[in-house]
Amino acid sequence: MDKKILITKDGPYEVQGDIPLQISSTVIDEEGTSLKWQAGKNYPQDNQSYFLCRCGHSKNKPFCDGSHIKAKFNGQETATYQSDTKNTAYYKGPQIDLVDEKSLCASLRFCHRAATVWGAVEESDKPENKELAIEEACDCASGRLTILQKDGTPIDPKLNQEISLVEDTAAGCRGPLWVKGGIPIESVNGQIYKVRNRVTLCRCGESNNKPFCDGQHLESQNMQGFDS
Repeated sequence: MDKKILITKDGPYEVQGDIPLQISSTVIDEEGTSLKWQAGKNYPQDNQSYFLCRCGHSKNKPFCDGSHIKAKFNGQETATYQSDTKNTAYYKGPQIDLVDEKSLCASLRFCHRAATVWGAVEESDKPENKELAIEEACDCASGRLTILQKDGTPIDPKLNQEISLVEDTAAGCRGPLWVKGGIPIESVNGQIYKVRNRVTLCRCGESNNKPFCDGQHLESQNMQGFDS
């Protein structure tokens, strides 16, 4: 069975193809800025397919327990299938460039360190800033930020095909599903979203850019606490 994530109508994500599932937590500084990722527990794989909660109401998170039916969850997808060009900005620096697809932001704050990713790109003629910009963009789980070499080649992290349950340490809450390694995501109508090396899917049920996360979990009572 090929690896794929299917979005069910007003229901959960159906994960196919024996995709590993684990926890990934943000490691933060005193100000709550994200510094790096820390891997947590791995969930045992009993079946090639499993269902992950998309509405935020499951009492058996991260898995679906049918609560979307009682909650009358509206899972209508509103995101674009390809890049959201209206909300994409391009920043050019002396050594590297940056693509910023703002609608994909999951508010995980890796881009805020030191000079910020935008400031580091602007001053990327300094080796330490170039390194910082690449590191911050590559830690961006949502794929909002992508560093480009001057010939247009993207600088992407090498990621295995797996799903991480994000734990936002600073906010003390569950975050989105971090989908890695170019796993196809299929909409209710059968259309495939742009295949990305990394992207974050909403699991609080409240995103205005479904199926992708837009940071609404930070305000959701359904997402307080951690899965671990």
